[in-house]
Amino acid sequence: MQLDLIGKTALITGASKGIGLGCAEVLAEEGCHLHLAARNGPAMEEAAARLRADHGVRVTVHALDLGSTPAMEALAEAAADSDILINNAGDIPAGPLDSVTDDAIRRGFDLKVFGYITLTRCFYPRMMAKGGGVIINVIGNSGENWDAAYFAGSTGNAALMSFTKAIGGRSLDDGIRVVGINPGPVATDRMLKIMRIKARDMLGDESRWEELYAKYPGKRPATVRETADLCAFMASPRAGYITGTVVTIDGGIAARGSVI
Repeated sequence: MQLDLIGKTALITGASKGIGLGCAEVLAEEGCHLHLAARNGPAMEEAAARLRADHGVRVTVHALDLGSTPAMEALAEAAADSDILINNAGDIPAGPLDSVTDDAIRRGFDLKVFGYITLTRCFYPRMMAKGGGVIINVIGNSGENWDAAYFAGSTGNAALMSFTKAIGGRSLDDGIRVVGINPGPVATDRMLKIMRIKARDMLGDESRWEELYAKYPGKRPATVRETADLCAFMASPRAGYITGTVVTIDGGIAARGSVI
């Protein structure tokens, strides 16, 4: 499907790997120019060189620690020409109530919860002035499928789901769409970290994490490409009447009310 994104510019946070890098690859294939932001500058520079060579798009790298409001505001200034914002940076800690500290939760919320809100606040008036734009919040299905072993993620993601619906419910009046994407398990490095914790808690051995695949729909997690394709479609004019909602991509896990 032609997504009509040629010549658009997208800012993607958390773009050095995983879903963020996957989004960069799909959008570059669609002719989108890119701003890539994350801490790992060398990884993004390597990806940028490949995407420029393969697709002839402009790619600008922003090597930043985005865990503060000033950092997010600086990024918004540096990537002010963006038509599409994909909020994806986040690392809310996994673990039960008795093992996750307040400081760890605050760091996770500063990057993801407040980061998404801050960048949306920065870009919303700019998009209005340009006549439109799209904000995609990559959140996570724990916000609708609560997990005591990932209570911090469930709490932060539920907040971002509400934020997305609150802002996106009115944003089309201003020519802007705000949409949430709720991935379940996706084959990324972050998922591996969480899976090891779950294997330790459920099976007594973190090295047995691959055995947990037997509990997944289709006996597998989602691929990065499946998730990135959804983000690209939602960012495109093909999804022009979709806003103020959260689309879940988890093989039905949340629908069946199970926690893997």
